[in-house]
Amino acid sequence: MGKEFSIVPRTVARVETPHRRIVTQLPHPESVPTLEKLRTFEPISMRGQPPLVWERAEGIFVYDKYGNQWIDWSSGVLVTNAGHAAPEICQAIIDQVTSRLLHSYVFPNEERAALAECLAGVAPEGLEKVFLLTTGSEATECAIKLSRAHGIKVGGRKKIGIVGFERGFHGRTLGSQQAGGMAGQKTWIVNEDPAIVTAPFPDGYWQTDVSFETFLATLEQRGLKPEHVAGVLMETYQGVGPDFAPVEYVRRMAEWCRKHQVVLVFDEVQAGFGRTGKFWAFEHYGVTPDVICCGKGISSSLPLSAVIGRAEIMDQFGPGSMTSTHTGNPVCCAAALASVSKIIREDLTGNAAKLEKPLLDGLKRIHAKHPEVIGHVTARGLVGGMQTVKRGLKEPDHDLAHSIIERCFHQGLLLFAPVGAWGQTVKIAPPLTITRAAMDEGIAVLEQATDEAVAELHG
Repeated sequence: MGKEFSIVPRTVARVETPHRRIVTQLPHPESVPTLEKLRTFEPISMRGQPPLVWERAEGIFVYDKYGNQWIDWSSGVLVTNAGHAAPEICQAIIDQVTSRLLHSYVFPNEERAALAECLAGVAPEGLEKVFLLTTGSEATECAIKLSRAHGIKVGGRKKIGIVGFERGFHGRTLGSQQAGGMAGQKTWIVNEDPAIVTAPFPDGYWQTDVSFETFLATLEQRGLKPEHVAGVLMETYQGVGPDFAPVEYVRRMAEWCRKHQVVLVFDEVQAGFGRTGKFWAFEHYGVTPDVICCGKGISSSLPLSAVIGRAEIMDQFGPGSMTSTHTGNPVCCAAALASVSKIIREDLTGNAAKLEKPLLDGLKRIHAKHPEVIGHVTARGLVGGMQTVKRGLKEPDHDLAHSIIERCFHQGLLLFAPVGAWGQTVKIAPPLTITRAAMDEGIAVLEQATDEAVAELHG
């Protein structure tokens, strides 16, 4: 899984529309030295995205220095929910920087207090404690620690089991990778924790048995009794799709967690802050977790994440024993306050819900044209995905996904590199500020790029 896009300048068709402008070779020849410098000084793992050297990004657009403009369907990997460089967020950052308070460790600051109050206010009733961190991986690692500490408290030293899900993604640190189920990530793990197991994720496509019995069977097969499970960690939707579990499955899982004093954690790092047409994606299930992990769209800009949970779980550690050097950085907090305010004030969650149908209809139309190589399409709010497979087979096709994304890039539509357990998914995640006109134009580009890629690769 994973391959590089060519950085050799290529002549592509000129594009000039209300939302896109491509007027040079791609990548532009003058940008190649920057691309080469990155390849020289960064690890290979940092390669893989379309070779666009960003100069600026505003609203739903990304620009280079050479007159080209793309509709952004990446949101900088689901970060800029409130749009790129939203004026309110930029001003909040500027105001905080000019105040001369850029860092305070865990010494109190007003910005951190305001954001903690804000996040507790938008969380479900009962989830009143907020711990601010920097990355999604930190948030999920913290949730694993909190779950295990709580398990030991209520059930003894053996109640430390963590259940995640196959094909899941919770970050790139050791615990978060083990709780996820990405095959490629497993190669990084050198001291696998036997008390962390992954159950089949009931997406209905790769895993056709969507009953809750598959969860129970996994525990039995791994010899993990309910009294030994401390936490269940589930992406509210699996990012590789996006794939939601059946509502009944999640409700039974929540009931099972309550019965056995298991901490239920929803990973909302890429799902929260309006992305799915609900402020929190778990609202689609009608259940409330014990702990929420969130990040990405929280600030629409600067690095920030949060763990939000019940006091019983969050208050397990004494003063000074659960902190972080950059927790609640005042500049990041200022950005997050402005971002959350904009999402609520402009009802960007409602815009995501409104645009779900045209996005899903467009993906279904592409699927209907190419059912033998587009295996599965999904969308919820403003996150969608198109999973590519080898012709006539239910086997992932990374090359086709890669080709589609490259062709979109050449035509002024920017997506990030293929995602998914096998790099088979073309994922769509524009800023929540996108208009219907820009959405329709993007879908037309995606359809044309898919037609061309299928014709080239499959005749």
